[in-house]
Amino acid sequence: MLRRYLLIALLTLGFGSYARSADRGLTVFAAASLANVLERIGAQFTAERQVPVRFSFAASSALARQIESGAPADVFVSADQDWMTYLQQHELIDAKTRVDIVSNALVLIAPADSAVQLDIGRGFKLADALGARGRLATGDPAAVPVGKYAQAALAKLQVWQSVEKRIVAADNVRTALNFVARGEAALGIVYATDAKSEPRVKVLGTFPADTHEPITYPAAATKTGGAAAAAFVDYLSGAKAHAAFTAAGFGDP
Repeated sequence: MLRRYLLIALLTLGFGSYARSADRGLTVFAAASLANVLERIGAQFTAERQVPVRFSFAASSALARQIESGAPADVFVSADQDWMTYLQQHELIDAKTRVDIVSNALVLIAPADSAVQLDIGRGFKLADALGARGRLATGDPAAVPVGKYAQAALAKLQVWQSVEKRIVAADNVRTALNFVARGEAALGIVYATDAKSEPRVKVLGTFPADTHEPITYPAAATKTGGAAAAAFVDYLSGAKAHAAFTAAGFGDP
């Protein structure tokens, strides 16, 4: 009998936690490359669960630092493992909710009307393709995941030193994408899904997967996120979210 009462009490506490977080809604901090698809998934979740979802999109590095500084996030979705692990080491996420939800690829892009053609490979003529004054846009290699992947890939292919002084170090991948889309940078390195979403750019090639760490996106509820945050992370691994991710060009983790 005592066991039964304890179980009822625990279930009641869990429901109460979900209800409180549902009432105030969820704030999700997520990598900029997920903006379009997560907006759609968030709307689906709200329609089904009656829990409002608000998003803050930026570079994973910036979002992680904001959470570390006390920003009121309920869920964090990172474009790499390092920043999620950083928050986990600082005990700022609920580690048991952490899960990899999707993967991506790294591509070289140019403005849609560019005449540049390149085959990505060891020692490929990237600097020559930039011309005398052209720049290469990507995320800041010091912190932004896409920039870190880009630097690793170019170093593996032995071309990093030829272009490192010509990098436009953007604060997130969408900013890098826009530099190329507007013709402000001759070339760019972004995720495949970002290139797919922007008709003003074209893909020149995809970097081989073995030139950089796997591009996987982990998600987790923060320590203060509560039951509704955990439910949203679980939803991101479900069939409806998977269909949306696939349609947007993301791969399985």
